[in-house]
Amino acid sequence: MAIQPIRLFGDPVLRTPAEPVVDFDKELRKLVKDLTDTMMDAPGAGLAAPQIGVGLRVFTYYVDEQLGHLINPDLDLSDELDEEGEEGCLSFPGLAFPTPRAIRAVAKGFDMHGEPITLEGTDLMARCFQHETDHLDGVLFIDRMDAKQRKLAMKAVREAEWSGLSAPAVKLSPHATHGRAL
Repeated sequence: MAIQPIRLFGDPVLRTPAEPVVDFDKELRKLVKDLTDTMMDAPGAGLAAPQIGVGLRVFTYYVDEQLGHLINPDLDLSDELDEEGEEGCLSFPGLAFPTPRAIRAVAKGFDMHGEPITLEGTDLMARCFQHETDHLDGVLFIDRMDAKQRKLAMKAVREAEWSGLSAPAVKLSPHATHGRAL
C-alpha cells in the first residue's frame, strides 16, 4: 500500500488549481494507486491529487461500491439542485455540512491509460464528482455554502483539534451557480 498523508484545510496546495495531465505513464498509474489506497484507508468517498500534495487533475472515488478514477475531468451538471445534502471532506476531518450541489452530473475525462471515459452519477455520486473536480480547481466545499452556513463551518474549523490556523480567505467558485449568489 502507498498511503499518503492527506493535506488539511489551510494548506496552500488545496487552493491552487491543478495542472492537466499530459503524460499517461507509469508515474500516473502510481499516483492513481496512491490516491486509491489513501482514500480507502481514510476511508472516504473521493480523493483528489491536490489533497496528497500533487498538483495534477486526477481524482479517485468510491461510492455505492463503485471504485474508480478520472483524469482531466469536465463536468456537465443538471440545473436541479440538492440544497440540503450533507458533505464532508478528508481535508476537513470530522466535519460535514449541508452543501448545495447539482443532483445529476456527467463527468468526461480519461482513465489512467489515456482512454476517454464518460461517467454519469446522481445524488451521492454526482456530489462526489463535483466535490473532487472542485478540488482540482482550488475550490473547497465551504466555498459552495451560503454565507450563514459558511460562517458556522468556519467556526467549526477554528474549533477543530486539527486546526491551528487563522481563518483563510474564502474563494468563490468559478463554476456556474445556477444564478444563485454564494
